[in-house]
Amino acid sequence: MSDDKADFVLHDASFDELKGWKDDDPSSLFEVMESCRRQITGTKPYRTGSLGLSADDLLPLLEEAREVKPATAAAARSFFEQNCQPFFIRRDDGKPGFVTAFYEPEIAVSDTRDATYRFPFYRRPDDLIDLDNGNRPPGLDPSYAFGRLQDGKISAYPDRQAIDQGFLDGRGLEIAWAKSKVDVFFIHVQGSARLRYPDGRIGRITYAAKAGHPFSAIGKLLVDQGEIDRAKISMQSIRAWLATHSERSDDVLWHNRSYIFFREASAADPEAGPVAAAKVPLLAGRSLAVDRLIHTFGFPFFIRSDSLTHLDRGKPFQRLMLALDTGSAIVGPARGDIFTGSGDEAGELAGTVRNDADFFILIPDAAAARFR
Repeated sequence: MSDDKADFVLHDASFDELKGWKDDDPSSLFEVMESCRRQITGTKPYRTGSLGLSADDLLPLLEEAREVKPATAAAARSFFEQNCQPFFIRRDDGKPGFVTAFYEPEIAVSDTRDATYRFPFYRRPDDLIDLDNGNRPPGLDPSYAFGRLQDGKISAYPDRQAIDQGFLDGRGLEIAWAKSKVDVFFIHVQGSARLRYPDGRIGRITYAAKAGHPFSAIGKLLVDQGEIDRAKISMQSIRAWLATHSERSDDVLWHNRSYIFFREASAADPEAGPVAAAKVPLLAGRSLAVDRLIHTFGFPFFIRSDSLTHLDRGKPFQRLMLALDTGSAIVGPARGDIFTGSGDEAGELAGTVRNDADFFILIPDAAAARFR
């Protein structure tokens, strides 16, 4: 089994080997699992990743979970112990797993452009098409999942710089306008946002598609250029650098050619998390973005990191989570992005997560035999 970055193998483990498992309370996952079940059976099954686990492999676990109303943390853990086999994901290159975090920002916006609100969030353009092995033109890298269809020909879509410089002007694709290009950029990185309008209305946007170009981390660029010390890199330090180097900010932002398009989403329940790629609301602290080319949405992962302590009041991070989202920067078999919630406080938590972690995937018993 492989991805672009490393070969990997699954090693079966016991729950007793999952350090921290007995301290976890996964009770809150059952409601989310029911949402996944409804999505799989009522709309569209999740796409199978290269690991080979399908929605059909997951569905029996979700059906069993419908009958469970765990009264205690031990009862919730017992359900997974009785129905799943944990497997440790080990990269052949010996490198550990790695986690970052993401959140749902809240941003002030306007319905109309003016001297203050000048930077748009765009809907998906009608000339942006999905690519696969059947229609991807020769010479376009296989990583491109989107392209431009024009006059019957498919090509790479214009990148961040071209769009920022007006490629989509006049097409009526703007959902709302923000005050800061940097704020728009970081919402592209997060993939969703709450929109606060001047009249007090709250809206919501979530990921719809991307221009297709690979994600390039501007934090790495600033480290490589000697602008920020590697030990101090975070969302907060990157924002601070951009604020004090406004004359260079465009060149840095345009280094990341990836560009995200959004769709409007329901804001009826502002307390609920955003609906992400798995089409179910994200649960703070329990939702994980994974590499969709390898993994399949809805599967449980137990993540443990000794060094990640600020998400759990000074204790090592050790939680059962569900794979419910993906992202351009989330590449590899043991690579994850933890959803910390919505708003500024969640953003402060998310911005400094860059930690090694152990990844265990829990595979339902009927499918687990294929991996032993």
